[in-house]
Amino acid sequence: MIGYLRWAVAGAGLKTRPYIVLLPAALMLALVSTSLAAAADPDKGKTVFEQCAACHSLDGTGDYDGPSLKGIIGRKAGSLDDYRYSAAMKRSDVTWDAATLDKYVADPQAFIPGNRMAFAGIGDQAQRDDLIAYITVASKDAKSN
Repeated sequence: MIGYLRWAVAGAGLKTRPYIVLLPAALMLALVSTSLAAAADPDKGKTVFEQCAACHSLDGTGDYDGPSLKGIIGRKAGSLDDYRYSAAMKRSDVTWDAATLDKYVADPQAFIPGNRMAFAGIGDQAQRDDLIAYITVASKDAKSN
């Protein structure tokens, strides 16, 4: 591979084939990102979730100020029939996955301006990663209940 890259840069010219150099770099970045995401700890995330548990359940039970997070992964924001969402949340066109949850939990008002969640956000990336790992696992487990 190294020999091929040398040929690509020297022999064929970087100007004509920049993708040959950029592709391996993109693959490396993807691998590093995947390994960082894999490092998230759902057990630590359970502790972080205590901040959320005052308003949100993971099993769909109880009378909470926030909507249930049961089955949140893959669900469109503002779509539960039994919760009164803000207009901003309903029209957000967000589908919850790890990336959208990360942005939302980091700064809810910046990600969906005008939503009603009274929470400043979690600035620490590791805590957000752990929290999302926990929610992903716990909300799947809740689906089977």
